This record gives sequence, structure tokens and C-alpha cells, in this order.
Amino acid sequence: MPFVDLFSSDDYASIFYRTSSPYGNVSGFDADKPTILILHPMFLDTAWLDCQFGDPRLYMHYNLIAFDMRSVGGSTCRPSGRHDSWVDAADIALCHQKLHLPPCHVFALEGLAVFCALRFALLFPEMCLSLALCNVPAPTEPKWTGSSITESMHAWCYAEDLERLEHAATESIRFFFGPNLDVDLKDELVAHLQKTRPPVKRPWTAETISILVNRTPLDAEAYAEITQPVLILHGERSELCARKYSETLAAQLTNAKDGAVIYTVRGAGAFLSIIPGSASIVNQTLTKFLSRVPRSRSDIVPPETSILDRMTQALDRQAKLVGKKNPSTSLDPLSSLSFSCVSKQIADAQSDMIAEYTVDRLNAFNPLGPDGRPLRKMSLNRDDHWFEISKGGISVADTTKFLPNESSNTKKELEKTTRAGDAPQQLIKPSSLTSAAMEKYIIKGPMAKVIREPSLGPPGMGRMLT
Repeated sequence: MPFVDLFSSDDYASIFYRTSSPYGNVSGFDADKPTILILHPMFLDTAWLDCQFGDPRLYMHYNLIAFDMRSVGGSTCRPSGRHDSWVDAADIALCHQKLHLPPCHVFALEGLAVFCALRFALLFPEMCLSLALCNVPAPTEPKWTGSSITESMHAWCYAEDLERLEHAATESIRFFFGPNLDVDLKDELVAHLQKTRPPVKRPWTAETISILVNRTPLDAEAYAEITQPVLILHGERSELCARKYSETLAAQLTNAKDGAVIYTVRGAGAFLSIIPGSASIVNQTLTKFLSRVPRSRSDIVPPETSILDRMTQALDRQAKLVGKKNPSTSLDPLSSLSFSCVSKQIADAQSDMIAEYTVDRLNAFNPLGPDGRPLRKMSLNRDDHWFEISKGGISVADTTKFLPNESSNTKKELEKTTRAGDAPQQLIKPSSLTSAAMEKYIIKGPMAKVIREPSLGPPGMGRMLT
């Protein structure tokens, strides 16, 4: 498997990448084709780029390459509280130079990929021919979404059984992808997260979430330094990435060649790149946009400037753009963490959180079987339970699960066991329990009567009614 090892005095990361060449390496690139560098969707990895790598409009006319961010997918790294989108941009630049890549068209697929692409174009303009950005998020994370993301992450990382893990996954997917996601796609997403993001890897999950929640915007002067052609793609029904954010970014890119172009994908929501219908429209728009950009070659040749000198220049340029106090002479240019712009207070808080999530992580719940695969499909389990979640997110009791013709003996035995206070050893799903039968176990009257009542009905019924 292809990796690029990035090592320095204070950092180490092994970055996984995939290409569209016959043998999966850069040496197989066609020099006559331009190259597209794809940055994968947020929380996912390059395994979710089949809609791009499998589209003949892209792989037949362009060389494709994609990298897993350092804390997701096949890449590995040492967790750090200093990780931000500047660090991701430095990772891409180091990989670009080590692989002797040609200048690329950067295709960023939502969220963290957009922030990384903008910073990559700022610090390394000669490596970036153009920018295509999907679903531009808010410059800073809104408070209400930040709280929801953090709660979902904690519920996932500290789930103690499969039911709680699937519940956390359901809530997270509904929040990021919307309520109308296809069931099969939802199953694939949950299975992928169970394999790549199980609770045992929660320090890296916390690191990734921290980059999103604690992000900081660029200054207007920095946006004005971007001179490449820019295409902004926006999903019409994206709730987290409103169109106003795309319009604001386009207005700030005052020096983008011919001005930033916004294209709205009708009927599409979040994560345009993984839903086949939306992805096809995005790919078509991208190819039309690139057809208007001067065509470039993809000759694999070593860079003219050494990696050390080029990264030193990037550190100096970053200091001028963001007003960074530390000069490049006191930092290691070959370390991606040297490009971090996280304040000391936030870096310490993120480091403390990562350390907290590291405690006892090896004993965390494992959702995979002995073969390394998920134990079950999440959707198959939902239909077997009589207490379900409706489309509006409200819990309802589906009485159609119960058979109407149940023998009275079973019902009498159940009531007898309940009055005696003996809890059965197995979970009993009474098939004669209708909505009318349920009401008779609801205690009506003053609280004193409820407290004095020795029994509230069938085992488990009291917990569900309270």
C-alpha cells in the first residue's frame, strides 16, 4: 500500500494515498493529462471516492490522486493538540514534494477539506492550479452545532454496547447527512465508522473533531492573496453549509482569476461526493470548469527548490499572512506541526482532551467480530424492535408488531409473574399487548399512590413509561 512517511524532530505521520494509475502509484501517471488532487469528505477517507475515481469523465482525462488526512483512514500519526488545517496543508505540500507531483487542480470535498485547500493555495501557490470547493462551511463553528458534535462524539467514543454505538451513529448521521439518507448508504457509513473509527481509536476521533470545532477564519487580506481560478459548489438543501457562506467566500476572493464562480446543485444536500446522483452533477460541473483553465502537463520531476528551503519559505509567508510571532528560525520547517496556528490555550485544552480520551482506550467496546467485520447491519436490527423511532425523530410504539390472537394463558401467566414481583430471566415480548392493554399499566392519580404501588406492570414497562 502506498504511503508517504513524514518525520521530523517533534512529529511523525504516515500518509496513505491512492491514485487512478494502473498500479496505484505516481510513476504510472500520464504526462499528457492534468492532475487532480482530491481532498476527501469530512470524517471519511479516500475509500469514499469511488464516485470520482470511477467516473470516466475524470479518470480518462485526468490523473487522480487523493490523500488520507493524518488522523483518519489509512494514515497514522501521533495525536497532537496542535493539529489544525494549516498542519493538513503542510502535510499535503510535503507529500507533493516527496512524490515529485506536478502542479494540481485541488478538488476539496466539504468541511475540513475546504479549509485545507484554501491554506494550501495560500502557502504553495505554484503547486495549485485551481480550486474547486464543495459546500463551504461557516468560518467558525456555531455554538449549537459545536455542542451537538461534541456530544455525538462522546456518545460514540464511550459506547458500552452495540445498541448505544448504533444510536450514537444514527444521531450523528442524521445531523451531518440529513434525515432522508438512503438506508443502504446509512448502513455502509455505520459499518465504515465501526471499522475505521471504533471506540478504541477515540484519541484520533477527538483530534479530528477538535480541528472542526476550534477552527479560526482567515483574514480578508489572506483571501485576497489567492489568485487561482475558483469554483464553489453548493448543495441547495445543505442545512449546515448555507449558501450565504459560499457567497461570503466568493466576495472575499477578490483576486481569484475571473472571479469565484458559484454553482448550486439543485435538490442536493450535504456530502455531495458520496451520493451518486449529486456526485455525477458535481463531476460534470468540475470537468466543464477545468476545460476553461489552461491545460497543464504532469511530468514527474524533482522540484527545483529543496524541500527544506521551500517549507522555510512557506513558514515565512504564513507569518506575514497571519501575524505569527514565532519566526521560521525557531521552528523545524520539515515538521507539519510548525505550521500550526492554534493558540496555546486551545492547544493545551485539546491536548488534555486527547489525553483524557486515551485513558483505558484499549479496553473500550469493540463493535467488530473475530473476522474484523461489523457484527450486523444496523437497519436489520431496527425492524425487530417494537419500540421504534418515527420519521420525525419521536419514539413511538408500533403495535402492529404484536399478534392479535395470543392465548389468554400466556397473558395470565405474565400478569401473575408481574404481581408476584418476579422478573423473568429472558426478555419477554408480549404479543397480545395493544395500545389499550398498555394504558391499564399507567398509574393515574396522586404521586403518593404511584409510590405505594408495588408493581407497574410487565417487566421493563415502568422504565419505558417514565
